[in-house]
Amino acid sequence: MRNLIAGEARKALTGRAWWSLPLAGAWLCLITTFGYVSGGEKAIAAGSTSLAVGQDVARSWMMMFLLAGVFGAVHVTRDYASGTMVRSALLAGSRSRLFGAKLAVATAAGAAFGLVAAALGAVSVYLGPLPFGLEAAADGETALILLGVFACCTLAAPWGALIGWIVRNQTGAVATLIGLTLLVDPGLQRLVPGVAKYLLTIAMSSVYRDVKPDLLSLPWAYAVIAAWLVAALVAGRHLVRTRDIA
Repeated sequence: MRNLIAGEARKALTGRAWWSLPLAGAWLCLITTFGYVSGGEKAIAAGSTSLAVGQDVARSWMMMFLLAGVFGAVHVTRDYASGTMVRSALLAGSRSRLFGAKLAVATAAGAAFGLVAAALGAVSVYLGPLPFGLEAAADGETALILLGVFACCTLAAPWGALIGWIVRNQTGAVATLIGLTLLVDPGLQRLVPGVAKYLLTIAMSSVYRDVKPDLLSLPWAYAVIAAWLVAALVAGRHLVRTRDIA
């Protein structure tokens, strides 16, 4: 199994996805960071604080979890897109072993995305406000936000991989992740916040300590995320074992 995981890790590092997706995520997060720090003076004048601006900057790096999920989906579906899934399963020894190896590699990649996001988020908290004449400020809550960003990225990548196993089409899997994260879940949160807080991406809001109302407590958020991952794991594994993978 160790050699199989090493082989899947090597696959994950081929092509452009391993560097282009975190780069795109960092760019999106930096744009959001710029928005917070450029409007920081006005926010402070309206009653906010330098510490609150720094926490918003740290929280803006949560967007990296979407790209971690896309990476997980691409890592699975590109074998379908290239027509090599059957060969991969044969070399792995079984479909279940391939399923487990890809999931392990996706989780490790998610942790790497999380480390990048947390590290760049910390740098942004301390350096972002300076060009705008603001005081850089951070506290224990800022550290917990960055820890939550790391956790969300680590959990989002296997979620993306499982969506990839279920949908099997690269465009379809990526569109599903983007649609759920940017359209469906936020839309339902506006319409029915009492129900939407049990959706996976909304539950992640509690993990990176968003300040929106109607969010779950942290233990319940982790329980909900675990439930979604287990449901997707059961569905994905069943489909892999019972459907034609050609």
